[in-house]
Amino acid sequence: MNRVIQTIALIFLGCCSNVIFLEFIVRPYPGSGNIITFAQFLFIAIEGCINYYQWGGVQRHVPLKNYGILVLMFFLVSVINNYALNFNIPMPLHMIFRSGSLIANLILGMIILKKRYKFREILSVVLITFGIILATYASSQSLNKQKSANNIKIDQTEPDVFRWTIGICMLVFALLVSALMGIYQETIYAKYGKHPQEALFYSHLLPLPLFALVGKDIYQHAQLFNQSTWLPIFSNVGVPIMWAYLFCNVLTQYFCIRSVFILTTECPSLIVTLVITLRKFVSLLFSIIYFQNEFTFNHWIGTASVFLGTFLFSNIHNEIIRFFRRPINDHVD
Repeated sequence: MNRVIQTIALIFLGCCSNVIFLEFIVRPYPGSGNIITFAQFLFIAIEGCINYYQWGGVQRHVPLKNYGILVLMFFLVSVINNYALNFNIPMPLHMIFRSGSLIANLILGMIILKKRYKFREILSVVLITFGIILATYASSQSLNKQKSANNIKIDQTEPDVFRWTIGICMLVFALLVSALMGIYQETIYAKYGKHPQEALFYSHLLPLPLFALVGKDIYQHAQLFNQSTWLPIFSNVGVPIMWAYLFCNVLTQYFCIRSVFILTTECPSLIVTLVITLRKFVSLLFSIIYFQNEFTFNHWIGTASVFLGTFLFSNIHNEIIRFFRRPINDHVD
């Protein structure tokens, strides 16, 4: 039980603080998604090569060709989600979209896997869909109000609205690719068994050459980071503050992902879903309060709808009821 509590604490600490450092970076440099993603992938790949792969001393369970498609999907989702921040997408809306992956999973599951779902699950998807649509509409209204307050003519707002629309399309595409990735993972696990550490390692190692496609953008932002405010560490030694933020972002991302994988081995999947959902909600609240992101009444309704739908879909409430109805002796660890 102590291990579970410690793991949950690391998830909240790692994942929530990761969002903080991400916003510290993207606020002054909105287009820095590529360098952030590359740094995260490189760090986890190096750590996995040392601690898991042992420089070639571990035999692979899943054929490399199967990881190829999985890696391409994972790379696209990671890059697109981060790069969407460069298209007038507020951090709260970005987090809400990433919390709505159940929608794409359900739709593609019905189409590709021919699955049938219960009324509770369909109702959950309706709630999540409603929440995302409402949050999207509220954000577009906030953008128009901001332009009106600055006395900017309508024709001058078209480029910004256009960029915002592109960002929304990117998030929708990332949702669909993420759902396809989940379905493909399901087929791989069914055939070769579950090997989460191996999948985590290869999903971060194999995409590294693909970053050559955005190498120029990474280099340009590295130069911008070098020119950022100097952060003294001790005496005359210090680093540019943006590199310090990036290091903290990478480190917290590592603890976040690793802790989630540990929790999946310690708890039922429903409890893991509950922890992750609560973590997203805490991150969302902190982003709104600390960074003073505009969050209207419609945003709140949309957020509540998204998380309520997630809880219903996961059937968390029934799991909790069954847990507390168990005999007292069964609760003793």
